[in-house]
Amino acid sequence: MALKLDIALAMPDFTLKAAHEFELAGITALFGASGAGKSTLLRVIAGLETAATGRVEFDGAEWQGTGHFLPAHKRRVGYVFQDTRLFAHLDVAANLRYAAKRSRSLRFDDVVKVLDLAPLLARQVAELSGGERQRVAIGRTLLSDPRLLLMDEPLAALDRSRKARLLPYISRLPEAFGTPVIYVTHSVEEVTRLADAMVVLSKGRVLATGGVADTLARLDIAEASGKFEAGAVVRAKVVAQDEIYLLTQLEVAGQALSMPGSQVDLGAELRLRIRARDVALAIERPAGLSIRNVLKGRILEIEEEAETAFAEVLVDIGDGQRVRARITRASVVELGLTVGQQVFALVKSVSFDRRALPKR
Repeated sequence: MALKLDIALAMPDFTLKAAHEFELAGITALFGASGAGKSTLLRVIAGLETAATGRVEFDGAEWQGTGHFLPAHKRRVGYVFQDTRLFAHLDVAANLRYAAKRSRSLRFDDVVKVLDLAPLLARQVAELSGGERQRVAIGRTLLSDPRLLLMDEPLAALDRSRKARLLPYISRLPEAFGTPVIYVTHSVEEVTRLADAMVVLSKGRVLATGGVADTLARLDIAEASGKFEAGAVVRAKVVAQDEIYLLTQLEVAGQALSMPGSQVDLGAELRLRIRARDVALAIERPAGLSIRNVLKGRILEIEEEAETAFAEVLVDIGDGQRVRARITRASVVELGLTVGQQVFALVKSVSFDRRALPKR
């Protein structure tokens, strides 16, 4: 299933001009900084921006083109907003059944089960927490029987703990219902945990596309991700649980890595986000350090930032996997770092958040 678009939308202080072909399978993250045009592009896809020009095609059907515009209600697109837009005068069951009247294939009970809504059915909307409201909103949207689910920063209003509880529900939607998702976010953590692919927007243009690990490792998306959260994603396999020191032992590209103990099964495959600011570099394997994780690699790129003290270094650690290090330009010179040079990337175990492990 594919979504092809080549559109433009001029606003008083902003112009969106995007051309891309989405290969829709699983969850695709539409990622970028605030003001990049993510939500606007989502509204164009949904048919909510009638002033947009160009072409939008979904699964071979033209939604928008020269002299043709299919209105939003005929596109069979589900839209989950930041604010849940539930009917306050109805209880949860009535909110869901309102949408279920239009469903052609999804069973009410299936949606309730996957989203764990049974304990909420008799409750009024005002009695729900923010995370519970968003689960109900997702369920109501699914029961409208969409062929494509659009989610516009659905976790933006939630605190960290509520986000962590809601992410697993979102991650299982494509598999549970066979509905692809385009998910708007500016959070690297949400991309890491949810997405199978990502499209990066910057200033109304498509900056980068591809798999999550490869795209987040690119040095040219720092503006979109933010310097503080910039980093890379690695694939890790759980190989042991250290019950004495409460550490989870992992294998990454054939190398050992440890993190604070987490309740994950042996053999489980995880994605781990390693922020560039949590990585130091050495030109020799160090000894006598408290840092437990030392990953041997080779420098692929060095990008020095003009008018700042910093540089970003991209390191290949093997098996097609990469990490990024944010260090000073002075360190680049003093260590004599060059592209192709062997280095050792040092990562503190405590930099991993065991509460925010990505999906397996």
